[in-house]
Amino acid sequence: MMRRVGILGGMGPEATILILQKVLAGVQARDDSDHIPLIVDQNPQVPSRIAHLIEGTGADPGPVLADMAQRLVAGGAQALAMPCNTAHHYAGAIRAAVSVPLLDMIALSVAHAARLAPRGGVVGILASPAVPKVGLFDAMLADHGLSALYAQDETAMLAAIRQIKAHGPQPQARQTLLAASTDLHQRGAAVQMIACTEFSLIPEAVSPEVTAFDTLDSLVAEIIAFSMQPEERQI
Repeated sequence: MMRRVGILGGMGPEATILILQKVLAGVQARDDSDHIPLIVDQNPQVPSRIAHLIEGTGADPGPVLADMAQRLVAGGAQALAMPCNTAHHYAGAIRAAVSVPLLDMIALSVAHAARLAPRGGVVGILASPAVPKVGLFDAMLADHGLSALYAQDETAMLAAIRQIKAHGPQPQARQTLLAASTDLHQRGAAVQMIACTEFSLIPEAVSPEVTAFDTLDSLVAEIIAFSMQPEERQI
């Protein structure tokens, strides 16, 4: 019997659909019953992380995320996953609200980056400007002897994210991501992580000269592993 995972979704909606597709594709199934059981709260009404963290004008997403977590657990979720990097800034509110584990996309991705980058090296992070603002990856990377390097043109990165949210993947957003990835490579980041689930929709735009991975893929692998392992598995 596979264990059910609850998805805190809607941030944005396309990223939630993408993780469902990736989980589906990650299982070698002969029939419906071979696939991972999921409960999805597709809630695009979660307060804007950008407004709260960057602009300082929006409501705190934490209580809404905590409420979503409680509903998912009440519905039978045995672990939770959240396909939004920036929203992991509020992971504490989620963990305080429920007793089931939150499969931590940030910790999983840092561990993967540490397997790719040499100790003392830098990891390029293609993300919302909110991510460096709150230091989402920095302390965990430091624990592995790594440091984070971010895109210099934060205005362009934010504009690309907003464009994808409003209109889906567009050529201009791809150009912005390629420019940022190329700049990070030139500054020494040969290993890079796609750390915004809007950018997860355009992974092909990252510079072909770097070793890049998507944080969403790290989460997908853990969802599948958690669901398929027996009850005593520790997270």
